[in-house]
Amino acid sequence: MKILPAITVCCAAALLAGCESGIEDTVRSAIAPREAPRSRVFQADQKAAYAAALAAADQMGYRFVRGGLAEGRLEELSGISSGDDTGSSRQISMRVRLSPDEEAGTAVSVAFNEIIESDSKNLPGVATETPMRDSALYEVFFRNLQQALQAPPKQ
Repeated sequence: MKILPAITVCCAAALLAGCESGIEDTVRSAIAPREAPRSRVFQADQKAAYAAALAAADQMGYRFVRGGLAEGRLEELSGISSGDDTGSSRQISMRVRLSPDEEAGTAVSVAFNEIIESDSKNLPGVATETPMRDSALYEVFFRNLQQALQAPPKQ
């Protein structure tokens, strides 16, 4: 009778092993611990706040991955750097959400995650993503966003 649960687990593992990343991402996100994003409200419309978030991310050295003003989101990645261990790599992802705030303008929330690939050479693409809890990146991003909002418009 114990063979049936073992067969079921093996079949499920085989099924998930052949799936595209969409299902893997869903499973991984359901299992992974989540950190609530940090939020601030800015006295600007959503278009100006989105442009300022792009400028803030660019100033921090991140590159655009996906998102848009209409979606109210922005996803960016840092460059890849060497990890702490030989053959490992490290990267930081930034996810920004923008939504209208009833009282003051635009609510901007941001979450930073550290992506570590422990053996880049032998296991490429196998990485662990961990929320960054106590990082100065949050304050740097919000400061850069505020400065971008206050900067005179480019001509």
